[in-house]
Amino acid sequence: MIRQARDERGSASIEVAIGLPAFILFVGLIIAGGRLALAHQALQTAAADAARSASIARDAGSADSAARREAHNSLSNQNLRCRSTDVRIDTSGFRVPTGRPADVRVTLTCRVDLADLSVPGVPGSRLITATMISPIDTWRERGPS
Repeated sequence: MIRQARDERGSASIEVAIGLPAFILFVGLIIAGGRLALAHQALQTAAADAARSASIARDAGSADSAARREAHNSLSNQNLRCRSTDVRIDTSGFRVPTGRPADVRVTLTCRVDLADLSVPGVPGSRLITATMISPIDTWRERGPS
């Protein structure tokens, strides 16, 4: 029995036509994951900076403004561009009497833009949140306003 040689011309083109889109999708997903991880890290850093700024303030009002200012400065310094940013600051610790432990809680929410990736299955944006807590000095005088 004689075997006939199969003509394999064009098979590489078919393999590339099938494999290349899958490879591009895979690379796009890696880029999206990396961008989200870096954004989350930047958001955590900004929340920590804001909480620390609020905890060293003398009263709740100045703590709130210091935390907001520091959150925006930190996000700007880290080149994190959000579609929208929400800063929530819990300064109720300033109402706790001196001598008792208290803290300030800062929650940052950022909508990260992913639309420029154009990867199927990846949404146009993703909402990420970070919360950080910083203690208020137990023995320092506090003011609620």
